[in-house]
Amino acid sequence: MAAAAPAPSSASPQKPASPAPTRSGRSPRRRRVKWIIAAIVLVAIALGAFAYWRSESLYASTEDAYVNGNQAEVTALVAGTVQAVHVVDQQRVKEGDALFDIDPTNYQIALDRAQAQLAIARQQAGQEGAAVTSAEAVLAQRRAEAANARSNWARNQQLMKSGFLSPQGGEAARTAVQTAEAAVKAAEANVAQARSAAGSAGDENAAVQAASAAVKAAELDLARTHVTAPSSGIIANLSLRPGNAVQVGVPLFVVISDKEFWVDANFKETQLAEIHPGQKAEIRSDMYRDRVFHGTVQSLSGGSGAAFSLLPPQNATGNWVKVTQRVPVRVRIDDVDPQHPLRIGTTATVKVIKGGE
Repeated sequence: MAAAAPAPSSASPQKPASPAPTRSGRSPRRRRVKWIIAAIVLVAIALGAFAYWRSESLYASTEDAYVNGNQAEVTALVAGTVQAVHVVDQQRVKEGDALFDIDPTNYQIALDRAQAQLAIARQQAGQEGAAVTSAEAVLAQRRAEAANARSNWARNQQLMKSGFLSPQGGEAARTAVQTAEAAVKAAEANVAQARSAAGSAGDENAAVQAASAAVKAAELDLARTHVTAPSSGIIANLSLRPGNAVQVGVPLFVVISDKEFWVDANFKETQLAEIHPGQKAEIRSDMYRDRVFHGTVQSLSGGSGAAFSLLPPQNATGNWVKVTQRVPVRVRIDDVDPQHPLRIGTTATVKVIKGGE
């Protein structure tokens, strides 16, 4: 058998283990980084606090603000069937642009009828004027006859005194005078009646004026079948279609005017002591975060928003918790920009410059 290999001697020398790396060289550097980070954080906090303090000292601000503008409700001033619609929803229009037409047939017939009545009224006024002329001519005739009867009566009186005329002849002459004077009074009454029935002459006649007013009303109704934009702006909430029946005074859609915009900013009641009409303001719409609009405070509401709500709070009953109320403040936007059109109902941030007028 082969001899076994000799076992390694336990006394043979072993390689010493490497010493563990020391951390003493890295600790100072890490501590310096921590101090630097802490210093940066403290500086950032200090700068933020300073910026907040400066903003609070210079501005009264709120994010509870909404863009608003004038809205003209378009209604029909005459009833009828829609014949044509000339606009679409969200279309921009100018003042006077055609919006829609109502079937004008009935109103054209009404205008023709009114014009015919005006012609009849003028004809009747002419006839009544002629009747006055005729009555005046009869009156002149009766006055001439009365004058002739009085002359005959005077002559007959002289003849009766001279004995050339019998008393019966003189009585007949006197009766003729009385008859002629009565005829004059009757003719004067006829003239007065004719003048009263005729009224003023020409277009000053009451019947003619009434008929003329009816013509103007019919013309106005006919013109109202063509509906135009009350102001420049954007069409909104339009669902009108040809064939729809419209009634007088019923809102059909809205034209949002682009001439004036404002922001209803709801400031806390604790901020109102520093806000008053005339102050300048900065407005930043959430639609255009990089665009700053400038405005002027117009008015402060007479009450909080809760006071005018449908169900105002009843703070005199039950448990009560004090909650800071908000009061609407209207801020007019002075530099409306067509390149950045505003939309009513969108949110905004308002900063009122304290003391800025």
